[in-house]
Amino acid sequence: MPGLALPQRTAADVRRVNADFYESLWAGSRLVDPHRFNTWPMVRELAAASPRRLEVAPGLRPRLPLEGTCFVDQSPSATKGLRARGASAMRGTLGALPCPTAGFDLICALDILEHLPDDERALQELSRVAARDARMLLSVPLHPEAWTAFDDFVGHARRYEPVMLVRRLAAHGWTVEQSAVYGMQARSSRLLAMGQWYLTHRRQRALWWYNHVLMPLGLRLQKPLEWRPGMGPTKDVDELVLLCRRT
Repeated sequence: MPGLALPQRTAADVRRVNADFYESLWAGSRLVDPHRFNTWPMVRELAAASPRRLEVAPGLRPRLPLEGTCFVDQSPSATKGLRARGASAMRGTLGALPCPTAGFDLICALDILEHLPDDERALQELSRVAARDARMLLSVPLHPEAWTAFDDFVGHARRYEPVMLVRRLAAHGWTVEQSAVYGMQARSSRLLAMGQWYLTHRRQRALWWYNHVLMPLGLRLQKPLEWRPGMGPTKDVDELVLLCRRT
């Protein structure tokens, strides 16, 4: 298996955790412009060469340009916030995208595949809507043995073994062209535990601090992405962002 799914958690449990957590998050958030993320230097060049663009489950943290991109998210708060900024946003899920077959030259699906009980269906849908020679930006957490309470709390269904991930992408017609170390998970177990306690028992207060203090600070502390060919070394890497090409 390419990832680890905890046996005591059903698919319904995972869906409920994700729906509750992210709807609460987006309901109290402001949209962050795509150019503020460290993905922007690459995205800007890809978007300029790709007039038909799709981003799946961006929440209020989109990475592709707001103008000219089709956004699909299951959160009412996220789609409302995107539309308020002039973006084209539809309600939908990665398991059944409301999009035409072979309709997009560039697809972005960051921090989503690991949340889905049926990631095989999701990969089928991403492949279905991709045009010939399309590009895809995909990010996932790695190494099932690195599972922590953080994965449970944010609604992860699995982590991925790097070798098996490459094979699964290849089975759906994708080749990994480049990758970069990615993600902003807290390294301190004590800080993480405190954050989870506040999100569980003082959710509104915790989300205010996240949206107004921690998120802006995290944006300032982002490091430029260092792209390398293919998957690259993955030892001690918690998460990767991949640039894939449809073959």
